[in-house]
Amino acid sequence: MDTILMKLSVMLVPALLAIILHEVAHGYVADRLGDPTARLLGRLNLNPFRHLDPIGTVAIFVFGFGWARPVPVNASNLRNPRRDMIWVSLAGPLTNLALAGISVLLLHGISFLETTSLAGSELFTEMIRPLRIMAAFSLYINILLGVFNLLPIPPLDGGRVLTGILPGKQAAWLLRLEPFGFVVLMALIFFTDVWSQLLSPVISLLVHRLAGSEYIYVEKAMSFLFGG
Repeated sequence: MDTILMKLSVMLVPALLAIILHEVAHGYVADRLGDPTARLLGRLNLNPFRHLDPIGTVAIFVFGFGWARPVPVNASNLRNPRRDMIWVSLAGPLTNLALAGISVLLLHGISFLETTSLAGSELFTEMIRPLRIMAAFSLYINILLGVFNLLPIPPLDGGRVLTGILPGKQAAWLLRLEPFGFVVLMALIFFTDVWSQLLSPVISLLVHRLAGSEYIYVEKAMSFLFGG
């Protein structure tokens, strides 16, 4: 029980930040481009209760990824709907990539502190392991969310970006797929090799490249959190 509680505690903050800031970024960019819907509904804040989806939250701790309630965007309010929706959609994944970069800096910062006189402190020793696991998981979850949301399937961000790029007829056809997008996505993940042959290798490669010499700690953290 203590181990389970520790796992939940170190996963909670990085996961919440990754998911909530992803959604807030969509709303913030939409607001700057002319659509105040998210702001008027009180969705441009870090209050988790305004953003969390119950199933998506549980999925974080079971599968290592999850989702929040999408921030509402009214494209008709945007100054240039097709072009601006591309930037609104990209805001979430780009925020996750920025958080991944911050996580890497934190990992390197922890390793640097271990070379200083602080390393001999008992308090430092007790704090360093959970902080390192949090930073490592933050790197992983943010890369995962960034890559996953860029899949070109509406209603994912990548699908909305593709809709904004394609000519009108093709964009309209893709939009018709949106009501079934989640079902298509789940089918691809659970009944095809898309996860094992495409997504997982890409995520692992990006995490490895970003982490560099700190990748060993990412492996240890993921083994602790999901290795049983």
